[in-house]
Amino acid sequence: MHFKTYSLTLVSSLISCSVFSQNLQGLKPQIDKILANYQAKVGIAIHNNDFTDSLIMNGDHHYPLQSTYKFHLAIAILDQVDKGKLSFDQPVEISKATVTTDLYSPIKDKYPNGTTLPLSEILRYTVAESDNVGCDIMFGMLGGTEPVQKYFEDRGYTEQSIKTTEEEQQSNWNIQFQNWTKVAQANRILFDYYTNTKKLLSDSSHKFLWDTMRSTSTGKNRIKGLLPEGTVVAHKTGYSGVNKTTGIIAAVNDIGVVRLPDGQVFYISVYVTDSKETEPNSAKIIAEVSKAVYDFLKK
Repeated sequence: MHFKTYSLTLVSSLISCSVFSQNLQGLKPQIDKILANYQAKVGIAIHNNDFTDSLIMNGDHHYPLQSTYKFHLAIAILDQVDKGKLSFDQPVEISKATVTTDLYSPIKDKYPNGTTLPLSEILRYTVAESDNVGCDIMFGMLGGTEPVQKYFEDRGYTEQSIKTTEEEQQSNWNIQFQNWTKVAQANRILFDYYTNTKKLLSDSSHKFLWDTMRSTSTGKNRIKGLLPEGTVVAHKTGYSGVNKTTGIIAAVNDIGVVRLPDGQVFYISVYVTDSKETEPNSAKIIAEVSKAVYDFLKK
């Protein structure tokens, strides 16, 4: 009788310790200390492998999406591929006039006189290298930003707004704020995409986007910045630049899926806004938060 009571108590204690050790709320004091070192407003969403545990900080604010919305755009484009309305290998003509722009664009840099590329390559440039010319070409293929916003609203993702193209939002500082998200919404889409529980994409489109996000070349000093070399991270970055009048940075962002040593993953979205820090310091906020989560969850 005493042995059974002891066993139940021990099991109960072990379960409690296990639950406590995996409770992401336990991370909050450490992240609070990180944020106290910087002059910026930071929105953070962290979810565990199966989305049963979370830590959301400053979750009600509308954070400028900037180029993180290229992840959303890619899903909407791939949906059209899956429906047969677009295809990976279809040629996309890019005129010289299109690349005569001040927008950041590796396509422009490589093809200053224009070119023709398959849609798959436009997607790769847009997601992995955050190409703005490729982004706006794909918005044009869908009929603008409205179909992308509608795609997500129709599937229940209502805590975000995709209203303007890259060219539009970069023409006037204030326009970028029309494209916004709440941090938990960004993580929900990451989870639903990665697990494909809502069948957002076919297996082939899912793999294409996963491989492309893993090869992201921008923001190496953000989510990936302080993680062990070789850690698998599939992510998408965003950056507003610096307001020339105020010196404020409106957006240094990174959202992604990080694989842990045991094969499980965690989902992380960090949006840094109203930052009086430099871009490297703003990025360091993301890197330090990501490392804290990784160390907390790794087994």
